[in-house]
Amino acid sequence: MPLPDNLLAPVASVSRSQREARNGHRGAAILLTGLPAAGKSTLAQALHAELFARGLHSVVLDGDGLRVGLNRDLGFSDADRLENIRRASELAALLVENGQIVILAMIAPLLELREVFARRLAADYREVWCSASLAVCEQRDPKGHYARARRGEMAGFTGVSAPYEPPAQPSLVLDTGVQTVEACLDRLLTWLGECAVLPKA
Repeated sequence: MPLPDNLLAPVASVSRSQREARNGHRGAAILLTGLPAAGKSTLAQALHAELFARGLHSVVLDGDGLRVGLNRDLGFSDADRLENIRRASELAALLVENGQIVILAMIAPLLELREVFARRLAADYREVWCSASLAVCEQRDPKGHYARARRGEMAGFTGVSAPYEPPAQPSLVLDTGVQTVEACLDRLLTWLGECAVLPKA
């Protein structure tokens, strides 16, 4: 859909570099992707809490949270899944531009969906694969969704009746099916320091 030709984005009175200088860290978007129940939300909240404790500025955009709010009008058709990711990428870009570390906890099951993030966020985007196996995720099943999907009550459920395509070249792989949350968080924090998202200790 083409944009009206009378739209013009305003010039910000406070620049991104000014915000980053005050915050003491770069803005960045980190996607935690993986199967349902892989531990994305748990790890996202653990990272958010640790960054807050350090006085750093972060926000969690959780897939479920977006679907009960901003994206509540969307279903799970291919077109709606794409629009769900497009909106999340635009929100993430806005927050990154304001100096935030944006933690995206979303399944984003297909390579083409994750490419939307990569294109919109460019050098600010990093992809972390929470690589818990289907067997582990199905055993956890905290919401009972796998069981319902197996009974045919949930169509298009990722991992059962819809595919999950593992990232081809993730920035980081975490075995959230075997490692503890604490171990995954420690590795994630170390890596964020190595790639200069977090300030050096």
